[in-house]
Amino acid sequence: MTTDRTRAGTRVRRPGRALAVAAALLLTAGAAGVAVAAGGDGADGARPAAPASAGKREAAALTGTAKMFRKTTEDVRFTFDAHLAAADDKRPDKATGTFEFVHLDKPGGEGGWAKGRIDCLVTGGKVATATGIITETSPDARMRSLKGGRVGFSVHDQGKHDRVGYSWAATGGPDGTKKLSKCNSAAPFEKVEKGTGDFHVLPWKVPYPTA
Repeated sequence: MTTDRTRAGTRVRRPGRALAVAAALLLTAGAAGVAVAAGGDGADGARPAAPASAGKREAAALTGTAKMFRKTTEDVRFTFDAHLAAADDKRPDKATGTFEFVHLDKPGGEGGWAKGRIDCLVTGGKVATATGIITETSPDARMRSLKGGRVGFSVHDQGKHDRVGYSWAATGGPDGTKKLSKCNSAAPFEKVEKGTGDFHVLPWKVPYPTA
């Protein structure tokens, strides 16, 4: 990720036949543009989950913040506050919330950051995949060019031994693409540095159709 002199200031149917049932499920997933990810909320910077509506728990959530493990002085952090309301349990592409990420050469040093709004969330067990649109960045030209682009994230919630992935894992940095499909990201390969935070995944209860 390119750098600038700005210090990162992030706070970072019910169909009658079996065939129709199967088709309905595929159409539901296709509308969201996602595949179900394979397979809490609390301290360490995690934000509280959105209140459930009509007495129901929300359909899915990804919350928390943490620093990625590095052998260098780099300071790389991710923050998520993503929620899928109970009323939208069949539409992962109706998820709402925010994300932030920051990459500095050292804590408090030079680097870049971006934040944005969540536009898709799928969770399965303790794994989450989400995407969002970048709405704000640090001021250098390279980062500003990312505005309006979609980025993806994945998290494996392992109880303070979490892992994180992101859609630009193979390209060296986000490129501002608008072509990335919703809820699409690389596998969660990065380790969270111990003691820097924690992520929490609320599993999605897949709304399978019934005959």
